[in-house]
Amino acid sequence: MTMPPSGLPRPYDEGSGANLADILERVLDKGVVIAGDIRINLLDIELLTIRLRLVVASVERAKEMGIDWWERDPALSSTARRSELGRENEELRRRVAELEQRQERA
Repeated sequence: MTMPPSGLPRPYDEGSGANLADILERVLDKGVVIAGDIRINLLDIELLTIRLRLVVASVERAKEMGIDWWERDPALSSTARRSELGRENEELRRRVAELEQRQERA
């Protein structure tokens, strides 16, 4: 954006070279972090604290930063879901075998 003499920003012209796709590509390539805290106090007693953290980046950039939680979240990853189901299945089999052993002893 260029600044005309009036001091108000002028929209990008077609010839300026910047468009939404370019801006989005830059943001995803570099990443953007937005952080903020909201605190509600009453007579110096903290009633509520909300911590907001927003990271906007490409998947590759996020992985470079060490952010990959979606790969282990069963709600977002089929691999994690299968792994979670496998663990749950093993736990249930163990509990059934334990109950069967108790039943045999009784």
